[in-house]
Amino acid sequence: MTAIDSSAAKRPPKQGPVIHDWRPEDAQFWAATGKAIATRNLWISIPALLLAFAVWMVWSTVIVRLNAIGFGFSTDQLFWLAALPGLSGATLRIFYSFMVPVFGGRRWTAISTASLAIPALWMGFAVQNPETPYSVFVIIALLCGFGGGNFASSMSNISFFYPKAQQGTALGLNAGLGNLGVSVMQFSVPLLIGMGLFGAAGGQPQELADGSQLWLQNAGFIWVPFILAVTVAAWFGMNDLSSARASFSEQAVIFKRKHNWLMCWLYLATFGSFIGFAAAFPMLIKTSFPEVNALSFAFLGPLVGALVRPLGGFVADKLGGARVTLWNFVVMIGAVFGVLQFLPEAGQGGSFYGFLAMFMLLFVTTGIGNGSTFRMIPVIFRTLHERRAGKNAAAREEALRAAGKESAAVLGFSSAIGAFGAFFIPKSFGSSIALTGGPEMAMYGFVAYYVTCILVTWWWYSRKGAETPC
Repeated sequence: MTAIDSSAAKRPPKQGPVIHDWRPEDAQFWAATGKAIATRNLWISIPALLLAFAVWMVWSTVIVRLNAIGFGFSTDQLFWLAALPGLSGATLRIFYSFMVPVFGGRRWTAISTASLAIPALWMGFAVQNPETPYSVFVIIALLCGFGGGNFASSMSNISFFYPKAQQGTALGLNAGLGNLGVSVMQFSVPLLIGMGLFGAAGGQPQELADGSQLWLQNAGFIWVPFILAVTVAAWFGMNDLSSARASFSEQAVIFKRKHNWLMCWLYLATFGSFIGFAAAFPMLIKTSFPEVNALSFAFLGPLVGALVRPLGGFVADKLGGARVTLWNFVVMIGAVFGVLQFLPEAGQGGSFYGFLAMFMLLFVTTGIGNGSTFRMIPVIFRTLHERRAGKNAAAREEALRAAGKESAAVLGFSSAIGAFGAFFIPKSFGSSIALTGGPEMAMYGFVAYYVTCILVTWWWYSRKGAETPC
């Protein structure tokens, strides 16, 4: 009887959808209760984020086939269909970054995931009618930005569940495996549109000029069953933390924080490079090496970048986020020069496999940098608030709560700024090619930007005597 009583005493109390007692920095609480709950929330958050990235970037594959099935859009119009989700997604992230403390992580994850079904379904129906006007596709493309917005709220939410020492790894897993949605989509959609997955319910195939058939609607419909399943899992399996609740005005204090803007600058260089290069990679292959089938290699860059992101967070937990971030920017610059080395000149020379290898290294550095910069943010804001609190226990406890809310808001807001890379990097390559005939000018511009990031990281976070070492 004593053993049974002892076992029952150790069992964590049953938690409802809203958790009022949450102390991840308390080692005893974390071991007995917190870790299991945090892990469950993380593993529901990851597939939700993967689907968000898949829907966000799906136009990059759909536009390649639109004209082949009867539409007559210009190249410029098709480019804008690929670019608009990046613009709307980045803009939505600004608002999504503040939603979790207002609505709760469970509620907002379920709502935001369910919203992905709107553009996915509408796209599936719209591509089946060659009379669908361009304006409708513009609206659908903008709505795909729902997927881009979800990242900000997802990262903000997961940051509340983990202690500082494990946030780099947890955020790296959430973001890294979520980012896989880009490569999962780029790999699977070209295969799935070649078969009638849903039978008569999925609509009729489109006839191509060579007599083959295409079910382009599958590019939208395929995600809907998964969206519905993950929405249900989020609603019934995740939690809201009452300690994470905050109004918009409470969170808006981050706009007065210098380190919010500094980390936005760094994250634009890491995540902005990841998502921007992912969007531009097929175009770069096609323009630089026209003899190569770009779609056979397009998914590789986002794949390696996503897979190494958790490693960036893990290594940053061990070695320090600022140190990893600084040296990662150094390697990024080296990788850019490597890409330049293997590009053809005036259409002559060059090496595709050298170019591919250097771009894979560049994608690896974007992934590691994504993880390490996101590890820096919670540490920076916790350090700042603990300094202000002094040694008073009550003041320190309040400082930890304030630091958690501010760092979560900064995680979301910096991800919003970083997402604009999905538009600006492809646009930079396009402008460079139009003005000079090649992408070199854009690449040198990226090098200059990465140099400024090295200086920012060293001065404020890495050097001896830095204002906020992390």
